[in-house]
Amino acid sequence: MEKRRYNPIDRLINNLDQAIHTLFGKPDISERPYPAINIEESEMDASKISHVSGLMRINHTGEVCAQALYQGQAMTARLTHVRENMERAALEENDHLDWCNNRLQELGGHTSYLNPLWYLGSFTLGATAGLVGDKWSLGFVAETEKQVVKHLENHLQKIPENDQRSRAILEQMKIDEERHGTMALNAGGMELPEPVKKLMGLTSKVMTTLAYKI
Repeated sequence: MEKRRYNPIDRLINNLDQAIHTLFGKPDISERPYPAINIEESEMDASKISHVSGLMRINHTGEVCAQALYQGQAMTARLTHVRENMERAALEENDHLDWCNNRLQELGGHTSYLNPLWYLGSFTLGATAGLVGDKWSLGFVAETEKQVVKHLENHLQKIPENDQRSRAILEQMKIDEERHGTMALNAGGMELPEPVKKLMGLTSKVMTTLAYKI
């Protein structure tokens, strides 16, 4: 059967549907199981639970941003294989979104109230990057994933040592993000100028600071 070809209007409608599911519903996920499914819950006091909830809220918001970024880039990507790679990466980011949300519920926490704002900003950035060109768009993905991996490594050091459920989730996310970054480079991603990298890092710092608290 011939694969259906989506026109720009179809892709816009699909992206609106994806945004609604990402922010207010349950997004489509892949076939992979929840990394913490067979790990017992550890005992933590209220302060540690609050701290881990803040970290997982940051990671959830990061996945909201990643989802929006990939969807925006997929909508404006020129090359079919680039669009398909973005869409597959977006599906795996949905896994992360679901895993972080599950963990927040287990901890009695909540997702960031500012997620709609972060989604809109990230989608706009992704779509703009796609319009500039696929090589720059892929380079943007590679740098984003590089910075995300650093955040995950930092969080793995900050969570309580006995919180193996959160650790299992973050470790699998780190593996996936490293693969997404490598995929973007192998597909022809260009290294971004240093000022752009610094601006991305500053924006990320603002997001993580707010998401931890709100």
